[in-house]
Amino acid sequence: MDTTEDFKQFENLEEEQLPVAKHKLHDWTHFAGLYAAEHVAATEFVIGATFVALGAKTMDIILGLLIGNILAVLSWRFITSPIAVDTRLSLYTYLNKIAGDSMTKMYNWANVIIFSVISAAMITVSSTAVRFAFDIPAQLNWYPTNAWFILIVLAVGIFVVSIALYGFNAVSEFSGICAPWLFVMFTSGAMVLLPALSLDVLDKTLPAGWADFMTLGDQSIWTGINSDGAPGIGLVEVIGFGWAANTITHFGLIDMALLRFAKKKSYGYATSTGMMFGHYVAWIAAGIMGAGAAVILGKSIVQLDPGDVAYYALGWSGFVIVIVAGWTTAITNLYRAGLAAQAIFFNHSRKKTTIVVGLVTMIIACFPFVFSQILPLLTYAGLLVVPVGAIVFTEHQIFPRIGFTRYWSSYRQLTFSMPAVASWGLGLVFGFGLNALDVISFYYLFIPTWFFTILLYTLLASRYGAKENYTAEVKEEEVRKETIERFQEQQAKEEPVIAKDRSFLSQGLKFIAIIALVATLVLASNVMFGSASETDYIENRELFYTYAFICTLIYFALAYWALLRGKSKTATQ
Repeated sequence: MDTTEDFKQFENLEEEQLPVAKHKLHDWTHFAGLYAAEHVAATEFVIGATFVALGAKTMDIILGLLIGNILAVLSWRFITSPIAVDTRLSLYTYLNKIAGDSMTKMYNWANVIIFSVISAAMITVSSTAVRFAFDIPAQLNWYPTNAWFILIVLAVGIFVVSIALYGFNAVSEFSGICAPWLFVMFTSGAMVLLPALSLDVLDKTLPAGWADFMTLGDQSIWTGINSDGAPGIGLVEVIGFGWAANTITHFGLIDMALLRFAKKKSYGYATSTGMMFGHYVAWIAAGIMGAGAAVILGKSIVQLDPGDVAYYALGWSGFVIVIVAGWTTAITNLYRAGLAAQAIFFNHSRKKTTIVVGLVTMIIACFPFVFSQILPLLTYAGLLVVPVGAIVFTEHQIFPRIGFTRYWSSYRQLTFSMPAVASWGLGLVFGFGLNALDVISFYYLFIPTWFFTILLYTLLASRYGAKENYTAEVKEEEVRKETIERFQEQQAKEEPVIAKDRSFLSQGLKFIAIIALVATLVLASNVMFGSASETDYIENRELFYTYAFICTLIYFALAYWALLRGKSKTATQ
């Protein structure tokens, strides 16, 4: 029977350092909403337009993105989810058990860099909407060319850093509100601008069928010719990017932090809401919007930034979508960067490290190349962490099957794991070496790098003690795990039961908010299907701009009101 002394060793530990308790696990709907919110972001404007600029063909986009995103979902399901559910630990905590403090600190530095750059890209994207409202020229060079744009970036950055410091929980909840609205707006934007493309290419407001749509796509959107006039990327490259865009989170195992809360391993399939809606549909929609805005403005798509595209697709709602989508994503990643920095400089508070990281992020955000080069940045960032994911995968999934011992480094009380550090370093040399030799598309570099690191770590670990017998240590680990479970069961009994807010007013607010979304789709459908002529199209588009913005205001006001009511009801339970 456990005593207070048995549990006292866990009372001073942060929750992050312990496996997730059973009573804190979530069902699949939680993850479906979470991934939908995270992966419908401002970067979709940039990535969707980039596929156009890279010269992909229409069928390659439709088929390639479908295959690539399905492969990404399967990667979460069969690589990330099983380890997360087995251990109930984040990657940061689990890595410390496997590779010691030194490796974990180096990995945290990598995360600071990666998440700072992603946050900077989002701040820049949000700033493009603000600069459009003030008639500041588009920033198309790698460096800023307007002092007012720099001031806007700094202002947006200060706001983002402030929220990351004090309001992350509120922003996380707000992201859940944003997800359905973002999906509706991306879909609506494509419907609003498709007639402009159809008028330009087919001389009618709507393609008559699939053949017409393919002609429209091949001639005005995904033409197969890149912005330099050369043949563009093909099906293999499109599949590769769809798969590689999130290697940080699935092959790199960052999303253990999320999926450790899943009741079942199969909840990894819930990532499909983010991939199929956030990436597949949103990237295609963004490509249509970018090409449509280019036709209206008489410019090349490479001369436009997200602010241009969003405004001509959605009117004033376009400003909202770029700002909100960039804002929520930037705050989330800046918070992650602050946490990683705090893990390195553990003598300083998270707020202090977030401020420092935020200042560096704002400086980076002043340079537009960050968001304009988001495709290669995401791919190379994934390559940076994939070897670490391979090491963890090897230790957790392969070692027990070949007679090696998990956590052998921890049992030997090593603070520096030579096999782990060497495998990561040589994995990076291997991956970036392949890229330098140009023997494989850089979208697929993560695959051979992953397998190379697995083989190397297995070989090195076998020589440093992974094959030895640790029966006593394994038994102690099992006892400790059982004690933690009983400690968490006791804690669960002491926690108040949280009841959901099912009041009539709150349900009514949510219902009207949904009606506002439906009305937006109806308005967009009217633009696409109800415009018999160019004059009708222009009138219907202006009608959409006005009333879709009103629907946007109604949706956010009511959805946020319902959220506040739910929080106040929970607090009084």
